Amino acid sequence: MILLAGAAFILWLYLLSVLSRSKLYFFNYLVGSVGFFFFTMLFIEPYVTKPLGNAVAMIAGIPGSILGLYQSFPQYSLIFISRNVSFISFYIDYECSGIIEILAFLSLLWFYPLYNPAEKTVISIGGIGWIFFSNVIRIFIICIVIYYGGNNVFYFAHTLFGRLVFYTLSVILYFNVFTKPHIVRQKVGVFSYAHINNKDN
Repeated sequence: MILLAGAAFILWLYLLSVLSRSKLYFFNYLVGSVGFFFFTMLFIEPYVTKPLGNAVAMIAGIPGSILGLYQSFPQYSLIFISRNVSFISFYIDYECSGIIEILAFLSLLWFYPLYNPAEKTVISIGGIGWIFFSNVIRIFIICIVIYYGGNNVFYFAHTLFGRLVFYTLSVILYFNVFTKPHIVRQKVGVFSYAHINNKDN
């Protein structure tokens, strides 16, 4: 398995080199971002999911403890919600840790041609922080809904409402990192949004 993954990684790098030399920028971006996501999921994800889940549980547990709504056990990536005779344990697992969304964001960013490496580094740090705290907000809201709605609303809170909150915040991030800068920096002939922006400032 390791040898196969290593061979695939070398093949990926070679293919990127060919696409770059051929100036096939779209395919370079497509192959690069997909490959980056695949290899980071393969080599990095197993080592960061557990610590990330612990961190999410710890930070999300702070407002819960302050408000007396639920308890968190970061060492187990666990949140325990209890009210009256209703009890529910909420485990921050692979899907709830935010690792998939973080690696997907980095994969798209690092092969996005609009930014230089320094900009990508800064945006990576900010993006990881944004996704992390968006996930914390999602977990907090899920716990609030379950606390007041009981066990019966777990599916709605976790699968529907929580994801709606999280992906709304993710859309804001993607708009500001990918869509808006692309519009601002694009040029049509001698016309440039960036030029007008700078002139106005």
